[in-house]
Amino acid sequence: MNPKQLWKNCLAEIETGISKANFSTWFKNTSILREETGIIYIGVPNEFVRDWLMNKYHKLITKTIADTYENMRAVEYIIAKVENTKEELPIISNETYVNKELPLKDLYINQEDNLNPRYHFNSFIVGAFNELAYAASQAIIENPGTKYNPFFIYGGTGLGKTHLIQAVGNSIKQKYPNKKVHYMTLEKFATDFINSLQNNKANSFKEKYRKYDLLIIDDIQFIGKMEKIQEELFHTFNTFYENNKQIIFSSDKHPNYIPELADRLKSRFAAGMIVDISPPEYESRLAILKVKLGELNVTLEKEVLEYVASAVEGNIRELEGSLNIIVCQYQLKNKPLSLPEVKLLLKNNMRPKKNMAIKDVVRIVSEHYKLEEASVYEKTRKKEIVKARQIVMYLLREDFNVSYPLIGQKLGGKDHTTVIHSCLKIKADLKNDPQLLQELEQIRIMFK
Repeated sequence: MNPKQLWKNCLAEIETGISKANFSTWFKNTSILREETGIIYIGVPNEFVRDWLMNKYHKLITKTIADTYENMRAVEYIIAKVENTKEELPIISNETYVNKELPLKDLYINQEDNLNPRYHFNSFIVGAFNELAYAASQAIIENPGTKYNPFFIYGGTGLGKTHLIQAVGNSIKQKYPNKKVHYMTLEKFATDFINSLQNNKANSFKEKYRKYDLLIIDDIQFIGKMEKIQEELFHTFNTFYENNKQIIFSSDKHPNYIPELADRLKSRFAAGMIVDISPPEYESRLAILKVKLGELNVTLEKEVLEYVASAVEGNIRELEGSLNIIVCQYQLKNKPLSLPEVKLLLKNNMRPKKNMAIKDVVRIVSEHYKLEEASVYEKTRKKEIVKARQIVMYLLREDFNVSYPLIGQKLGGKDHTTVIHSCLKIKADLKNDPQLLQELEQIRIMFK
């Protein structure tokens, strides 16, 4: 193996999949140092780069190396001085970053605030899956900086988190023209921070972000193992909070599930409002399809729309993807598609269903613990019933991705925070209780 040539080939492949600015920031001054028994050791210039590569690009790096070097077993990162990469990976200034990272004119994104004007509430569908997040966002628009600060929204990929938080930004910008709004990803925040350190402009970095009245940071889940970035975000947050300036975060998971997130940040997040967005239920999926068809100026048969809404149970992005396939075929054939044609068309685009009514989960858990089903819904502190109810909540969330508010509503009108606490407790108990783990495995067998 020629380490230099191998890494050069891998960098050429990696560069095609990420932005030029991110490539320059995170892969500059990196190199394969050596290979030992299938382990590839990559040299990185500092801990910031090491942590970011491990958290954000490790899968990409591992796959790229494995595609070229079949004997690879694992990848490790070592802080080391690496030479002779400056010409291949030039330093890009913050000013260049804005122009290179986002083709702003092509994407119609505002150069000052990074907000996409297409994200507004006129096209945002509200349903049981996101109504709490929507209600909180409207309260923030009315009283930014004082109501639900910070606002932390989380949920799986493609459920509309970015649409919602950018719609808040666009609404506040319209309602309060003098307020300065800025949207960014955590990666951009981290990139700017690293560049400021490299260019000895730490104070400029602080001044840049603390001048805003509303700061929106997307994909905060990647911050988990980055102590220095966490520290800087903590100080930025405190400045916003103390000056009644609004800050909004989005993540694909609850703060308590972000690995190695500092307790002081968890505490700050919890002091505001933490809400989740779950996959949309049938009625919301149908409404989303109708809105998208209106935007495309296309008409489909009612039974076709109802089939797609019932069959595609994943996220909104998958729902839109399925609709795009149908519309594309519709336009190619220049005639409406029949239901059998649609079913055939989407056959390879469907994921296996994993669906079960809440009452069925309650029944199975109750039978396992030899309890009356009705007792799970009752207000009681009997240990055996509390345990069963917490397990029901945990399974509904983990296995079937039911939203916390809906779980609470169906299980005796519990508050969503009670459901979150129950899920966290069961998750914590599973780490130290082998018997509980066995019980859950036996219960899950009954789901099949």
